[in-house]
Amino acid sequence: MSRQSPLITVMVKAARAAGRGLARDFGEVENLQVSKKGPGDFVTAADHRAEQVIYNELSRARPGYGFVMEERGIVEGTDKTNRFIVDPLDGTLNFMHGIPHFSVSIGHEREGQLHAGVVFDVIRGDIYWAEKGHGAWLENWRLKVATRIKLSQAILATGTPFIGHAEERHELFGVELSTLTRATTGIRRFGSAALDLAFVAAGKFDGFWERQLKPWDIAAGVVLVREAGGIVEDIDGGDLLNTGNIIAANPSLTPKLKAKILEAKKAHQAEKPS
Repeated sequence: MSRQSPLITVMVKAARAAGRGLARDFGEVENLQVSKKGPGDFVTAADHRAEQVIYNELSRARPGYGFVMEERGIVEGTDKTNRFIVDPLDGTLNFMHGIPHFSVSIGHEREGQLHAGVVFDVIRGDIYWAEKGHGAWLENWRLKVATRIKLSQAILATGTPFIGHAEERHELFGVELSTLTRATTGIRRFGSAALDLAFVAAGKFDGFWERQLKPWDIAAGVVLVREAGGIVEDIDGGDLLNTGNIIAANPSLTPKLKAKILEAKKAHQAEKPS
C-alpha cells in the first residue's frame, strides 16, 4: 500500500467532488441543457458544473497553479512550473445517452513533464491514481500492465472518428482497424479515453491507440500507464500532448502494436492516387 502525497490527496478530493455532481446529474440527464461545440461534439451543463467544482477545489488547495481545461481553456497561474490538465467529464456522449461509462480526469504537469494523474470512474466509484516514481494504484491496490507478449492474444481499446473529422482521418482509421482486427483477439470502443488508459494500467486492456486526442483526454492516463510499467508514446514520434496520437501498452507489445499501426498508415498512403 502506498500513502497518497498531499498533491494526490488534493486531486482525488477534487475528482470525487466533481463526480458526486455528475452522478446526480446522470440521474436526470434528460433534463440537462446541452449545447454543441462542433459537429458531433457536445457539452452539457454537467460538464461546466463539474469543471467549476474542480477549479474551485484545486485553486483553493494550490493557489497559483495554472490550468488547461476542456471547457475553460488555458488559465495562466503565477506558478509557471505547475499546472493541472483537466477533463471534467470524459465520455460526454455516453453520459448524454445514459450509458454508465464516463470519468473525471485530472493530470498534473510539473516543469513541462507529466507528474501525476487521477482518473475517477464515477459510476463504479473507482479512483485510479499515480504519481511519478510512486507507482499506479486503484484505491490501495498496486496496478501493473498486462504481461501478454503476443499481439494475437491481445485485446485493444481505441476511439473512433466521428462526424466533423476530416475524410483522411476516417479513411486512415478504417485501414488501422482492418489491420488490427486481423492481428488481435479483439478491439473495444468504450467512449472514455481516460478510462481506456486506466484499464491498460490495470491490465484489463492490453493496449490502446487513438489519434488526435486532446491533452485533457490523456494527461492523467499517461501517468497511470507509465507508473504501472507500461510504455506510452506518440505513434509517429511527435510531441504526444500536441498531436494526441497515442499508443500505450506493455514494453513487449508496444513495438509490435506500433509496427502494425505504421504498416496500416503506409498501406493507406499507398492507396492514395498519385
